[in-house]
Amino acid sequence: MILANARLPEGRLADVEIGDGLIVATHAPGTAAATNETIDLDGLLLLPAFVDGHLHLDKTHWDAPRLPHVEGRSVRERIAAERIQRHQVALPIEARASALVRTLIMNGATRARSHVDIDNDVGLDNLEAVIRVREAFRDWIDIQLVAFPQSGVTSETGAPDLMAAALMAGADLIGGLDPAGFDGDVKGQLDIIFGLAEAFGKGVDIHLHDFGETGAAELRDIAERTIAAGLQGRVAVSHAFALGTIGPRLFEETADALARADVAIMTSCPPSAPVPPVNALRARGVTVFAGSDNIRDCWSPYGNGDMLDRAAIIAQRHGMFTNRELGDAFTLATSEADKALGDPRRGLRVGAVADLVAVEAASVADAVVDRPPRSLVVRAGRIAAERGVPSVALASIQVAGAPRSAESETEAQMRAVEQALRAELGARR
Repeated sequence: MILANARLPEGRLADVEIGDGLIVATHAPGTAAATNETIDLDGLLLLPAFVDGHLHLDKTHWDAPRLPHVEGRSVRERIAAERIQRHQVALPIEARASALVRTLIMNGATRARSHVDIDNDVGLDNLEAVIRVREAFRDWIDIQLVAFPQSGVTSETGAPDLMAAALMAGADLIGGLDPAGFDGDVKGQLDIIFGLAEAFGKGVDIHLHDFGETGAAELRDIAERTIAAGLQGRVAVSHAFALGTIGPRLFEETADALARADVAIMTSCPPSAPVPPVNALRARGVTVFAGSDNIRDCWSPYGNGDMLDRAAIIAQRHGMFTNRELGDAFTLATSEADKALGDPRRGLRVGAVADLVAVEAASVADAVVDRPPRSLVVRAGRIAAERGVPSVALASIQVAGAPRSAESETEAQMRAVEQALRAELGARR
């Protein structure tokens, strides 16, 4: 494939040559040899595909009728409400997760990390359902799965055994939840989480909502345990609201501990909570990355699975207005997220995997501000979507347990739409 006349993030035009799923060369515009698959982008901005560093595929109500939101002020109250509502959703997990994954891809995300509930109510059912979705879409998106003990670790009977079973069943990382605020047993919970991580050779991603000095102390404890276990670069803390609620001296001490241990911080930048100060953390060497978190589920009726939109939300919340700052916000959903998830291979460089997104924008800063529709999404050198329409191969994926929606177009109709789009873009080929 040749993506001709692409505008690269630094602003220059180039022909981007793709082979065997990788970027193999860039050429001066108009000089690459024509191939059977040459697409003239005509100056569209070409970007690395996005990474959604934190979502919950088993929770989403995507493509299902929206359930009224049930109020709950504390994490424990929200979990109790979800225990009831999770059995009232109209469609099975496979159908909802498949619909959301397809949307993620069409929005330009080709890598994601999903937390999946593991507790006595659902056992491993949610995990097994999401694994089926992951396998069905593996040619189009890389999905990491976190065994998430949402109902507690030390306070939920048998939780450690369930989490171990989840790791054996296919989860990629071990999760945790508010060791102090939920379990009331920091040492007990972290002993179990890091013990499982070491025993199974897995990474860690812990939900931490605890505020103030309590949350900061937990962050420093996690950093110390990360170094002791030799897990530098393989541990993340999601939310870490404490970092937005402590004084400057304690913040510096905590941020420096995180940087030494190479513990990454994920932020979705929710409007209703204090959030980690992105710029201050990055200035002290901490990896910060972005995720959607909840997308239309029992926790929030909002969310759209668009990481370009998430980058804009983060930029607005943190007063990131200059072109350089907007570019920094963009990296939270691309290169920094790729780094945090391990084995970073995406980018606009020779040798990078050809996971790419083309948009109508003059610069990265403009893309973050304008959030334009995705004109083209490429996954490993294959077209995944054009102008909001999935390729036939992507549209036709079906997962066991996920019935085809009555509103879905047939594969023949999808093929007709794709052919019409290709005819429209024929002058660019």
